[in-house]
Amino acid sequence: MKLVTYDTGDGVGRPGILVSDDTEIVDLARASEGAIPSIQELIEGGDPAMDRARAAHSAKDHLVSLAEVRLQAPVQPPIQMRDCLCFETHLIQAFQQARKLRAQQFDDPAAAEAEMEAKGVLSVPQTFYDQPIYYKANRFSVVGHEHDVRWPGYSNFMDFELEFGIYIGKQALDVQKADARAHIFGYTIFNDFTARDAQTAEMGGSLGPAKGKDFDTANPMGPCLVTADEFGDPYDKTMICRVNGEEWGRGSTSTMHWSFEDLIAHISASETLRPGEFLGSGTVGNGCGLEHMKFLQPNDVVELEVEGIGVLRNRLVKPGT
Repeated sequence: MKLVTYDTGDGVGRPGILVSDDTEIVDLARASEGAIPSIQELIEGGDPAMDRARAAHSAKDHLVSLAEVRLQAPVQPPIQMRDCLCFETHLIQAFQQARKLRAQQFDDPAAAEAEMEAKGVLSVPQTFYDQPIYYKANRFSVVGHEHDVRWPGYSNFMDFELEFGIYIGKQALDVQKADARAHIFGYTIFNDFTARDAQTAEMGGSLGPAKGKDFDTANPMGPCLVTADEFGDPYDKTMICRVNGEEWGRGSTSTMHWSFEDLIAHISASETLRPGEFLGSGTVGNGCGLEHMKFLQPNDVVELEVEGIGVLRNRLVKPGT
């Protein structure tokens, strides 16, 4: 099923299921006679709640036109967010470009870049290969499909990041990798908008990211949550990013260095993961502007597409322009 949270103009999130080739929504709260008041409570409800949702999906009663409502994030806000680093190609290419940018400050940029590369400055840390790495994102910065993202006043260089991720479906503690797939409820697209200048400044402190990522509206997710039983193999999907209709890059989920099963096993060690928590994949290779030395402009429209989920579209707006 493709699950959504939508509002009819009053800002109140309502649970639904996309049907009719994604043109209509089954109002899941009404179809379940109030038993499923939100997607979060559907996840928490386990198999009995999913059986009710499947019955509503089959009946296709209590329909609402998608064109008449606005989508929020599938779970807004998620109860917890962690964004991970799973794609080696993205890190290699992003660090290469970061070295080029820093080298421009020197009289001989080519020599400076070569020296940084030789010394391992701005290179992929060994920690990435030793274990999954992640940070806890600002769950209150989550917005949905077609929502505007506000350019933070302290940044001059804005970027997007093409990611997807999972929602935890049942409590996970000390889970082994071989058993981890059963804890995945479903998948969505995640755009990790980034203020590159703020991120670069703060990461020298060996903590974060913080202001580079956590500004209001920075974390669009959606357009829907595809349940794991319908998504199929998560490691064979094409991922594409476009800006104003122009393709900037594409990649594949098959290139993940760390799988979602790896993430669940690592994070759940002596730490309980709860239903509804979100784990992001990190940026796929070729999935951000930095890797191509391109940056966003005010009013740019960013589209992220992940095979099997759909397209997440957001416009970047700068107050006063």
